Amino acid sequence: MEQSIESTKVVIFGQDPYPTQGHADGLAFSVAKEVSRLPASLRNIFSELSSDCGVTRINGDLSDWFNQGVMLINRILTTGVGASLTHADIGWKEITDAVAKELGNHQVVALLWGKSAGELSDNFKPSLRIESAHPSPLSAYRGFFGSKPFSRCNNILKAQGKTPIRW
Repeated sequence: MEQSIESTKVVIFGQDPYPTQGHADGLAFSVAKEVSRLPASLRNIFSELSSDCGVTRINGDLSDWFNQGVMLINRILTTGVGASLTHADIGWKEITDAVAKELGNHQVVALLWGKSAGELSDNFKPSLRIESAHPSPLSAYRGFFGSKPFSRCNNILKAQGKTPIRW
C-alpha cells in the first residue's frame, strides 16, 4: 500500500493496531473483508457513520476510503498480539509526529480520534481538524458519538473545492 502526500485529502489518526491476531491490515481501524466479528471500535465508527451520513457498511475493509485519499494511520504502528500499547515506547510517535507535520503543511483534513491522536492537533489548522474521543467502547460515549466527523470532513473538503469522500 502506498499513498503520496499529494493524493492524501484526509487523515484519520488512531492509537495503535488491533491486538487480535489477524485483525490489523495496515490501515488504522480497518480489517479484512473476511473478518466476521468486527472490532468494537470499528462497530462504533460504523454506528456514527450511519447516524451522521446514513451510510451502512457491509464489511470492515476500509481500503475504499484509502483509495479516495484517506490515510488511516495509528500513532503507534505496531503492537504485540493480545495486548495494546506494547510498542508504545519504541519510537513510533516520533515518526507519526513527522507524518502529521507534513500532512498539516499540505492542508490535509485531520480526524483525530482519542487522546493520543489529539496530541497531533497543533500540526493542523483549527479549520482543518476534527477532534473527538476515541471510538472504543471505553470512550465513544464521551464525545465520539454525535461528533459527526464524516459530514464535517466532507463539508471542509467541499469548501476546499475537493471531491467529498464516499464513506
